[in-house]
Amino acid sequence: MTLVSIVQSIQDSGVAEWMRTSVKAMPIVEAIHVLAAATVFGTIFIVDLRLLGFPDTRRSFKRISDEMLQLTWVAFGVALLTGALMFAANANTYFVNTAFRFKMLALLLAGLNMAIFQLVTFRTVGAWDSNSRPPSAARLAGVLSILVWATVIFFARWIGFTKGFQFEAPTDVNFQF
Repeated sequence: MTLVSIVQSIQDSGVAEWMRTSVKAMPIVEAIHVLAAATVFGTIFIVDLRLLGFPDTRRSFKRISDEMLQLTWVAFGVALLTGALMFAANANTYFVNTAFRFKMLALLLAGLNMAIFQLVTFRTVGAWDSNSRPPSAARLAGVLSILVWATVIFFARWIGFTKGFQFEAPTDVNFQF
């Protein structure tokens, strides 16, 4: 089975058909996706700002990280699920979309940045957790995180202008504005 046939199978699935034919599914799923993505970025941004020493270093990095990242992971799961639903609706178009591919690459880079931070830099958190400026590696991870997540948002918006949906409203729908 080739990657192209897998993508075609996703687009031919019942969930994809529901997403394409339901009048309400796509806008509701997309709205939830945007809210979840905003929550992911917002909570990570708070953690990254603390890595950069903003607003200050009096509050423990570990405490901020523990508080924010629980919400981050829940929101990321919701964003992943809703993103998969939107992908399924028009998988063939997304699969070849340059902006979509760049967004996926940026998400991979965000995960790599986080993994390196957690496996290397976070080990020394006890030395700089409170009332101390984080080390250069931690500040670099924060800057890279902000830049990569901003890139994810940029490409996500770019997808909206390049996705090429050819959906038509069902004939039995009466739009009254």
